[in-house]
Amino acid sequence: MTARPSPDHRPSWSGTAAHPLTVTALAAPAPRAGRLRAALRSRRLRIGLGVLAVLVLTALLGPLFLGDPNEIGPDLTRSPSAAHWLGTTQTGQDVFAQFVVATRGTLLIGGAAALVATAVSVVVGIGGGFAGGLTDEALSLLSNVFLVVPGLPLVIVVAAYVGAGTASTILVIALTTWAASARVLRAQTLSLRTRDYVLAARLYGESRRRIVLVEILPNELAIIVSQFIFAVIFAVLTQASLAFLGLDDPANLTWGTMLYFAQNAEALAGGSWWWFVPPGLAIAVLGAALSLISFGLDEILDPRLRARRPR
Repeated sequence: MTARPSPDHRPSWSGTAAHPLTVTALAAPAPRAGRLRAALRSRRLRIGLGVLAVLVLTALLGPLFLGDPNEIGPDLTRSPSAAHWLGTTQTGQDVFAQFVVATRGTLLIGGAAALVATAVSVVVGIGGGFAGGLTDEALSLLSNVFLVVPGLPLVIVVAAYVGAGTASTILVIALTTWAASARVLRAQTLSLRTRDYVLAARLYGESRRRIVLVEILPNELAIIVSQFIFAVIFAVLTQASLAFLGLDDPANLTWGTMLYFAQNAEALAGGSWWWFVPPGLAIAVLGAALSLISFGLDEILDPRLRARRPR
């Protein structure tokens, strides 16, 4: 009978040697400064982070330097000028002030909804895939149900039933976003749980919690980050759609509610382009920035893409 190795002489089963996304990076770990320099060499990542930083700073600091965005003034439907950088609405409200405040609301809803959806997908996808058996079957069935139901109609029905409000909007969007990510994470977990280092960790009596957190979760971090980024994009687009259809709280200024008010006031027919172009363009710019960040992170986290990148 072979003696069991002592805990002090156990080999390291950190789960990294068998996963294609981490084997190269962990075979020769670099200092944090070196990894940061390597990350900033990605042009896509630099551009995406720069644009996102501008939007985040606008959302955090902009409202502090502006007045009430809903204040009615004497200048009605004025085009952009030195007094009103983005013109005014039909009731004299400053569009630039509304845009800055709406940036905060949009990013808050997008980030919070994506965070909740990603957390649910991690629990359902990784938890079910690792547990297996009836637990996995039940969670997989739940994911399939949400995947089969059309997303936007489900959002509209649930939003109309729950009612308007920031918290309800976040929960409604998260409810309809997590299923696809959970399926991807489940498939990856089914592959990882049969790897040698996971089997060795089980042989040594490691708890399930530690195996999931230490052996499996780090190997799926790249997928989780990518899913979170695109969940933010989906959440922003979904919230804009709900607001445009009048299913969101109009008192909560977002880029979607700006489009809603512009549409109700027939800004397009009246030629008030400064009212609806900025929020629509901002949604497109945010989506492009987040996509660039995702592509840039792929170049860094995936050793196959990193090897092809020109030096």
